[in-house]
Amino acid sequence: MTAAPDSTSQDTQVYLPDFCAAGTLFVALLVAELVAIVLTLAAHTPDGQFLLLLSKTSFFVLWLTLLGSAILCQLRNRLERAGKMRAFVIGFVVLELMTLVVAELAWQIPWRLTGTSIIIEPHLDFILRTMAISSIFIALAMRYLYVSSEWRRSIVLEAQARISALQALIRPHFLFNSMNTIASLTRSDPRQAEEAVEDLSDLLRASLSSTRNRTSLKEELEVAAIYQRIEKLRLGDRLNVRWDVADLPMRARIPSLTIQPLVENAIYHGIELLPDGGEILIAGRRDGRFLQIEVSNPVAPGKSSTKDGNKMAMANIRQRFELAYGNRASVEVDDSNDTYTVTLRFPVDEDAS
Repeated sequence: MTAAPDSTSQDTQVYLPDFCAAGTLFVALLVAELVAIVLTLAAHTPDGQFLLLLSKTSFFVLWLTLLGSAILCQLRNRLERAGKMRAFVIGFVVLELMTLVVAELAWQIPWRLTGTSIIIEPHLDFILRTMAISSIFIALAMRYLYVSSEWRRSIVLEAQARISALQALIRPHFLFNSMNTIASLTRSDPRQAEEAVEDLSDLLRASLSSTRNRTSLKEELEVAAIYQRIEKLRLGDRLNVRWDVADLPMRARIPSLTIQPLVENAIYHGIELLPDGGEILIAGRRDGRFLQIEVSNPVAPGKSSTKDGNKMAMANIRQRFELAYGNRASVEVDDSNDTYTVTLRFPVDEDAS
């Protein structure tokens, strides 16, 4: 049972990259240095002055990049809330104004201190040329960010389609098994049958009615526990689940319906294939600013634990984690020693922890 992420959610509609991240800053500085090299090569420099001009240009361009990244790092959340088009327009104007201020300071400070300028161009020519080059560069960068955001949006839509297909594959056999179990309990244990109906209703409501892309860890674990109780009625003593999640911050946010599909895979591709069943371990811990959750189950010797349904579920979880956290999160699988373990590692949501 999985749910498609909401395509309109703010969690999946990120227009600007995280300029506070070291990886993004490194790429920005690398591109800035390439621009400085191109500008120096395009200039008519006297013999032996190339490296001197390159150093001046690099110093100026790199400072512009650092200041621009710092400004966008601080304004990113506000720009995101303004909407895509306004975010790009406001970002462009802010960066252009910053470039104008830095260019003017680069001209005025040496002139005020020493009476000479390290810039050989006339004042007005330098300002106009700087603004023209920065306008082109910033416009190209904004265009790239726009295309990148549209690409991410297409990934979200593709993920919705895949998750919907996964729902269509999984929901029928789960519902048939659950209804058969409830039907048999109505004769032998009506009270337990009533509880099973309530659990099934809660699970379907969480799966089909959720419009949030992320939920609290407490709610996510509750959904997985409901699913476990329903399957426990069908499998009996063959299914045991051990929870070791007391150290997790229950208010932390996680992509919705992430743990329950892992429990489902552990049952259908692990426990059900073992004549005597087995134990599923769900363990979690906090590691600084990251959370780590492991779901492990035994697998039958000689039986593959990488069936198509399992692969599709794992692919969707990886895709949703990439959309939510980028390269700050990971989804790893270890199927050695007759045990199948999925490890989720993702940053703690600061607003919720």
